[in-house]
Amino acid sequence: MIKTQLAAASIVGKVLAGASLTEVLANLWRADPALSKQQKGAIQDFSYGVLRFYGQLEAILNALLTKPLHDKCLPRLLLVSLYQLLYSKTQPHVIVDQAVSASRLLAGGKGMQGLVNAVLRNFIRQRESLVEQAAAGDTGRYSHPQWWIGKLRQQYPHNFQTILEASNQRPPMTLRVNQRKIPVADYCRLLAGNAIQAQWLGSNTVQLERPLVVEQLPGFTEGWVSVQDAGAQLAAPLLDVRDGMRVLDACAAPGGKSMHLLESASVSLTILDNDASRLERVRQNLERLQLTAEHLVCGDAEKTSDWWDGRCYDRILADVPCSASGVVRRHPDIKWLRRESDLVKFVKTQRSILNALWKILNKDGKLLYVTCSIFAEENINQIEKFLKSHPDARLLPLGGEIPVDGQLLPNTQHDGFFYALLQKN
Repeated sequence: MIKTQLAAASIVGKVLAGASLTEVLANLWRADPALSKQQKGAIQDFSYGVLRFYGQLEAILNALLTKPLHDKCLPRLLLVSLYQLLYSKTQPHVIVDQAVSASRLLAGGKGMQGLVNAVLRNFIRQRESLVEQAAAGDTGRYSHPQWWIGKLRQQYPHNFQTILEASNQRPPMTLRVNQRKIPVADYCRLLAGNAIQAQWLGSNTVQLERPLVVEQLPGFTEGWVSVQDAGAQLAAPLLDVRDGMRVLDACAAPGGKSMHLLESASVSLTILDNDASRLERVRQNLERLQLTAEHLVCGDAEKTSDWWDGRCYDRILADVPCSASGVVRRHPDIKWLRRESDLVKFVKTQRSILNALWKILNKDGKLLYVTCSIFAEENINQIEKFLKSHPDARLLPLGGEIPVDGQLLPNTQHDGFFYALLQKN
């Protein structure tokens, strides 16, 4: 446990300094291939957990310390230990003993064992009152930045607390069954036969009771199933693609929605993304699912003249860059990496992409605007401004269980998404 505590403390420090959690973990796996599955699992759990509840944990730590710590590594180790004490099933004395031992290995950690021991044992004695004290402030209560909480309170005055609490939960693992390969009912029986508990949510969507590694999913290698959030699975049906259509998936990587489009109909699909390394993941998904796209293009959706062949599209999926505020339970680092000023940049980019793609859409064609955001600036406000400046655009009803305003909020079945279906008159 000492090694995993130290590794998680280092990861948390790098993320809070501005690095992506996904990238930091990937770098560690490459740098230390000797790590066991158990060690990787523990490091990932501690890292994600601290960042998920960082607001609460930092408030508790500040209450426990009589003065600020000059060593940068020690507070991170204490945060990891506090997360374990609050949220793991490991015996408290084991966590404390391991943290004390780990502190000896920190640079400048000599003589800090007594402090670590005192702080953690003090928390164990005062646990209830410290948790209550942390919850007195918004950041400590909801484990989100103050600006984020304030924005949601303003935009969702009646349910902002529910949104924040849902965003701190562990996300479900949801599958999209490839019905070109196997009917959903048959795949559900296959899961049951392998003692994998699951619930069919409708359409191609199956939610597992417990997450597991994809290698344990029946038929994963053969392309029978893919991992995709239930909210993200709404995109392909909403776009209403049919055989023979010319379709563009802009900002497509890693390609989950692209694959769903190809599973839905025999279309001529152009997959566009501005990141060559992410397009490689799309190629891998195409190969695993045994699907074929007409074109894979590395290009900028804002600069269509660089890659467009001059023929308009019948359908366009515009899954634009955004704050990702609707998927923070899968990426808790986003809460602490984002700044309120970032929204202005995202809104500008989204508007530019939307205007550029609209020009290459056929008359009577449909464009589906998608974000994984819950902020109105990137969503309904963006679409209202677009409609005012484009008289040839008409907003179509989404139907189904999607709210009239197109805003899906995170809950037990899906992440937060926004959808707007536009038709060109």
